[in-house]
Amino acid sequence: MSKKAATILRHVHFEDLGVFERPLSDAGYGIRYHDVGQAGFAAIDPLEPDLLIVLGAPVGVYEDDKYPFLGDEARLLKARLGHNRPTFGVCLGAQLIAAALGAKVYPSGVKEIGWGPVELSEAGLASPLRHLAQTPLLHWHGDTFDLPAEAVHLASTSLCRNQAFSVSPNVLAVQFHPEVDPLAGIEPWLVGHAVEIADAGLDPRQLREGAKTAAALPARARKMFEEWLGAIQP
Repeated sequence: MSKKAATILRHVHFEDLGVFERPLSDAGYGIRYHDVGQAGFAAIDPLEPDLLIVLGAPVGVYEDDKYPFLGDEARLLKARLGHNRPTFGVCLGAQLIAAALGAKVYPSGVKEIGWGPVELSEAGLASPLRHLAQTPLLHWHGDTFDLPAEAVHLASTSLCRNQAFSVSPNVLAVQFHPEVDPLAGIEPWLVGHAVEIADAGLDPRQLREGAKTAAALPARARKMFEEWLGAIQP
């Protein structure tokens, strides 16, 4: 029996599947990363993968003139979402999904970088995100988006109302980073985003210490993702 195919669009090497990799494998998915600039990135068939996951990046959806791959991703997502094919977006991935559904994506005017929980809506508490309730999560963005017309609002923070939404059981978008292992996976972020950290006036030591408050995150994030995978409709 052939495995289901999960295609992962990755923009920054250390922003990978993290703790989601094991649930994907356990659910019978073969995992294939497509990195920005990699041959074939723009030629991915939008409907072929059984699951598409779009990961984060320190660029804005609206910067497609500077980063042409964003246009490729937008076209891919519009075609895929038009057929309700299973799709999961993290940070930039969530913003790209919002844009593909016709919503505006724009700078929020504040950098939300650090560890903290999200406030789940009533719909969020009834969704797989309930496993993340009251759990410190990694936030790392300066953009936000309007809620797409057909979307269900799932989560917010005091700095950013639209933190997560779903469109159907097959489409979930989260602006925070539940995939990050707070103890094993934070150091590459502190190095890779050193300039952004400094520009935001933050101390990497505080972000490192904050990760210690999120020891429960990996197990809870895996449960969340496992439940979402199990609810995908063919």
